[in-house]
Amino acid sequence: MIQANHQLDAKGLACPMPIVKTKKAITDLEDGQVLEVQATDKGSKADLAAWASTVGH
Repeated sequence: MIQANHQLDAKGLACPMPIVKTKKAITDLEDGQVLEVQATDKGSKADLAAWASTVGH
């Protein structure tokens, strides 16, 4: 299991807010750290995976 260094609560937020909040939160991380994003929007998992792949995370 991957251990998260930081958690982001994006529950209750609709697209694109989980991605917007994730993008902001990632700027506070150091290389190699893991951000856990908790979201309830059913499209968030696919959206975050696509965004992360596009920007190289």
